[in-house]
Amino acid sequence: MDWFSFGMDGFSLLALTLLHIWFLCRFTGKEIRLSYFPIYFSFICIIQIVSLYYSIPWILSICAELWALYGINRYLLNNRRILSFAASMLAVCISQLSSGIVNSLESIWIPFSLRGIRLYLILIFATLFSFMLSFFCYCIALKLLSFQDDFFTPHIWLLLMSVLFFFSVELYIIQTAYQHFLSRLEPTKHLLLLSLQILGALALFCMLYAYQRVCTAFLTQAAITSLTQAAEAQKTYIAEARLRYETTQSFRHDLKNHLSVLHGLLYTDRTEEAKEYLRKMQQASISLSFPCQSGNPVVDILLSEKLALARLSNIKTEVSLLLPGTCAIDDFDLCVIFANALDNAITACQSIEDAMLSVEGEQQGDFYRLEFWNTCRKGPLPLMGTGLSNIKAAAEKYHGAMLMEQVEDTFHLHVLLNIS
Repeated sequence: MDWFSFGMDGFSLLALTLLHIWFLCRFTGKEIRLSYFPIYFSFICIIQIVSLYYSIPWILSICAELWALYGINRYLLNNRRILSFAASMLAVCISQLSSGIVNSLESIWIPFSLRGIRLYLILIFATLFSFMLSFFCYCIALKLLSFQDDFFTPHIWLLLMSVLFFFSVELYIIQTAYQHFLSRLEPTKHLLLLSLQILGALALFCMLYAYQRVCTAFLTQAAITSLTQAAEAQKTYIAEARLRYETTQSFRHDLKNHLSVLHGLLYTDRTEEAKEYLRKMQQASISLSFPCQSGNPVVDILLSEKLALARLSNIKTEVSLLLPGTCAIDDFDLCVIFANALDNAITACQSIEDAMLSVEGEQQGDFYRLEFWNTCRKGPLPLMGTGLSNIKAAAEKYHGAMLMEQVEDTFHLHVLLNIS
């Protein structure tokens, strides 16, 4: 290998490292760290050296590069397996498509007999153009589709299979057409291959756009379903609150008669009957009260229902909550926050011994802070599902915020609401 080829290979590996790591981190929504670059660069340098020394087929080198990217995705970026594989394959597929397009242009425009410094300059320009094209294609892919930590990924195997098809076709084209220089007497073949690869890149972008629309449709449908369920639940809570209010009003209305009966019993020295009557009055008053007194009847009913479900699962509960009497928060949004937070907490606590669930709330100036915490299994924070997304949307509606954190085996959900 001459010095020019050695320098071009080194530059190509370095540029490939920068592009691949940048794209993977942006595509999966992870922070870019400098330590990722030397690790991946070392991997692909080793692959290149081994391939040259042992004359390993080119296609096996590409597969080894793909698995190196998968390892970065899976073990450094901590992405899920199928997402790691799809993102790695997409990164390699785009870079190979860009390289194939430039190879076709080279075969069409570079004279067969060209030698010397002019050939070197054209090859340098072609290499730079290839990486610029890759960067441009990566930017388009990121604009069409990217996965953040809380992004919903339904049926991601559809994306994986589509990218696998484009990847396989491009490998076949490069392996059969550009491993051996085609005859200059057949320029139409190069033009045809160029057209196929451009169309392949466009089809790949269309597929990314279509999958992004699928994800958006799933999220929209899930949000509509969640809001519909929340609306139906709120109707139930409000109806029960009204019923309890009417029953309480009726009890208060009859209180004068009850006192008259007690007075008559005590006046005639019928003490035992008076005690029995008083006991029945006490039971009636207890049935009218809620286990939790938050100051909001709708929230009290919701808490009573959810905490009863928690106790059926042997989950210990604690509530320290007093909502302001007058605030700008709608009962519907309170139902969304409490129902989703408690449902998630109960689900996380199930099958855990000595599980604990707590709800706390306090006013801090013009803001009201809610904290839900529960026992959970150790591991990474849960993905942002529909329930948490609805809580976040409700918080932001009142110029607040939602924060999740996990401390060892407890999960904490903080919700801040502007009540002014």
